[in-house]
Amino acid sequence: MAGDYFLKRIYEPYDPADGKRILIDRIWPRGISKTEAKIDLWMKEIAPSPELRKWFGHKRERFQEFSKRYVTELETEEQKQRLVRELMAMAKKEKVTLLYGAKDQEYNHAVVLRNFLTYLPRSLPPLNGV
Repeated sequence: MAGDYFLKRIYEPYDPADGKRILIDRIWPRGISKTEAKIDLWMKEIAPSPELRKWFGHKRERFQEFSKRYVTELETEEQKQRLVRELMAMAKKEKVTLLYGAKDQEYNHAVVLRNFLTYLPRSLPPLNGV
């Protein structure tokens, strides 16, 4: 359904029903070839900053603070804002599946990004003409 964002571990099998497959990790996932991944786009710049990713360290007790800090990055960094708008435009036309490599399917940046995209106003003001 247009406007929805789906999450999927990149290690799960490809399915044509995935729609547009976008890898949102900064680092290429271990053990999977680019051919196997069958991604349409790699948006590594939309991932959390290396400093934030390292601080989080996939520790569940830090997830709430991690989420706040990542949302701040999404709201304030121009490059991330451009990519958010790009994702929003894609989702208006087709199904978008956000691919990630984290083992924890509940506490990861993909969950934060999907929630951010889902609850954003559908028409954001343009960013420097974008």
